[in-house]
Amino acid sequence: MKLLVGISRVLVGVLFIFSGFIKLNDPLGFSYKLQEYFSPEVLGLDFLVPFSLVIAIVLVVFELVLGIMLLIGYLPKFTVWSLLLMIVFFTFLTFYSAYFNKVTDCGCFGDAIPLTPWQSFIKDVILLILILILFFNRKLISPVLNPISHRWIIFLSFMLSFWFCYHVLMHLPVFDFRAYKIGNNIQELMEVPEDAQKAVYEYEWTFKHNGEEVILVTDGTYPTQEGEFIGVETTMIEEGYVPPIQDFEIEVNGEDITAEILNSEKLFMVVAYDLEHTEKEGFKAIQELAKEAEGKDYQIIGLTASNNENQQQIIDKFKLDFEFYQVDKKALQTMVRSNPGIMVLERGTITQKKHWFDAADIEL
Repeated sequence: MKLLVGISRVLVGVLFIFSGFIKLNDPLGFSYKLQEYFSPEVLGLDFLVPFSLVIAIVLVVFELVLGIMLLIGYLPKFTVWSLLLMIVFFTFLTFYSAYFNKVTDCGCFGDAIPLTPWQSFIKDVILLILILILFFNRKLISPVLNPISHRWIIFLSFMLSFWFCYHVLMHLPVFDFRAYKIGNNIQELMEVPEDAQKAVYEYEWTFKHNGEEVILVTDGTYPTQEGEFIGVETTMIEEGYVPPIQDFEIEVNGEDITAEILNSEKLFMVVAYDLEHTEKEGFKAIQELAKEAEGKDYQIIGLTASNNENQQQIIDKFKLDFEFYQVDKKALQTMVRSNPGIMVLERGTITQKKHWFDAADIEL
């Protein structure tokens, strides 16, 4: 039993540290995922949406530190109780998402390791079993270091976690696992290769023959069957190739100008998914940089999900010399974890990406 507890302790501790750090690297991304869970369509806790970032930070820091506490054997009773309550909560969430197909990715490992809802649920069930082993054998969790050092280790863990969180919020995630990372070409990642895997569907055809229902299953071919056709149900049994970028589209008066914009030799993009709640002080630095970019023959555009009225208010207030185009909100939140943020592209390839706070670091 002692060996089993030791193995469970290492597996749970390492996984909680890894999962916590991945989300701590991108707390805004995790807060967006929490907003999905809090929405009326999922849990109906929309009153928590304004506090999603604070909740995200507290959860991921606590998750990471709990993993460290377990590994060093600090306060084992408190640690295993906290781990148990946390995993029960996450298991419920992932089961709810999987069973009712509410949230397609739990965000357990951020964008580093996307998991389907059922994969997330299975992962949490395994973790729950390991934590229950620790819970019922917590007397076997002994300290691995001098107990005097434990408080200092945990204190430093909290301080470093909050410092790292502050750093990525004031700049950008240190590790970028998204499709819009520097070096990627947006247009290429939107395309579906000719030899890409096609989705496989199963078709259930229902006929009425001699007063009885007859069901035939095919791969799409209309079956040869006597009787009256009632209906057909389609089920996807194998997902086809899905391009990494699917929802990036720039339209003007119903015309798609995405390719035209992305083919620009030098493109300076200001990304602000929500102009009503944007950090407005960022536009002062951005306007100065935009003037410099204009002098160096950059095409300058703004991308937002906000309406024309909000766009005009920002343009007038900061005397901006560029127009905004409307793009899907989720796509903009994925592109850059800053509101506003800056991206520089060369023929669709992202060469620079900065938080508005680091606008001075953009090289034109």
